[in-house]
Amino acid sequence: MPIVEMAKIWMDGELVDWHDATVHVLTPTLHYGWGVFEGIRAYETDRGPAVFQHRAHMERLHKSARILEMEIPYSADELMAATRELIRVNGPRSCYIRPIAYLGYGQIGLNPLPSPVKVAIAIFPWGTYLGDEGLANGVRAKTSSWVRIGANMIPTQSKCCGVYINSSLAKVEALKAGYDEAILLNEHGNVAEGSGENVFIVKDGVLMTPPLTAGILEGISRKAVMRFAHDLDIQFVETDLLRHDLYLADEAFYSGTAVEVTPIRSVDDREIGAPGPVTKQIQDLFFNVVKGKEPRYESMLDFVYGP
Repeated sequence: MPIVEMAKIWMDGELVDWHDATVHVLTPTLHYGWGVFEGIRAYETDRGPAVFQHRAHMERLHKSARILEMEIPYSADELMAATRELIRVNGPRSCYIRPIAYLGYGQIGLNPLPSPVKVAIAIFPWGTYLGDEGLANGVRAKTSSWVRIGANMIPTQSKCCGVYINSSLAKVEALKAGYDEAILLNEHGNVAEGSGENVFIVKDGVLMTPPLTAGILEGISRKAVMRFAHDLDIQFVETDLLRHDLYLADEAFYSGTAVEVTPIRSVDDREIGAPGPVTKQIQDLFFNVVKGKEPRYESMLDFVYGP
């Protein structure tokens, strides 16, 4: 999806003109993928833009960096303040937010420790990731031939730049085969996640999703879905899933910042009802929450212009 340019990007404490927000070609992260990032959304509400799960995302950025022995020189509070300022300066009513911590210019080689850690935040308008039709009626998924990276290969709880080569290969494979999105299995043959999303299925009224031990990223939207399921009295369990569990599911959906809550209508050409009643309940609540229409979930929102 093309990027819509904004006026400013935040880089290391300063607002920089969009086209001046550049790094040197010898920046180590470009060569080795040693960096961490987040995907966050701000939604339009009656009280102006509100960032969904803002603190949780910025805290996860710090956790990801800690796993890679990177020390981010800005606190979560400082990064949140920078994001709010950036939205106010650029003025979108809703937007996608991309913070990234990376290794700055000055060192090269496989040892990242001497390199300074730099931080940037960009925002831009970004519509429905898998399309409005997919959001309404479901997408076609393909089980990838690429295996999800194991946690003892690269730490899967770090949202690390280099890890996403694995995801991109799966995504490209799915698209070239005529599907909308991928589902990756782990090294044990169990369902892991999508190329950039967590996976849920519904069977006999029970909502299921792979556990963290399947090598998945602990998605922030995933945790929100789990909370919504609890509040909606939907029976829920974290459990290992096999490929055939996808085929035999009554419902299935992806969750994630980019994909939001998107139904899956088929896996490997096996049709699944989409959107099913459980998926629709969770999807409707999700969008009411992010748009500020559910006061009991207001703590999940960070209003850019204050209370």
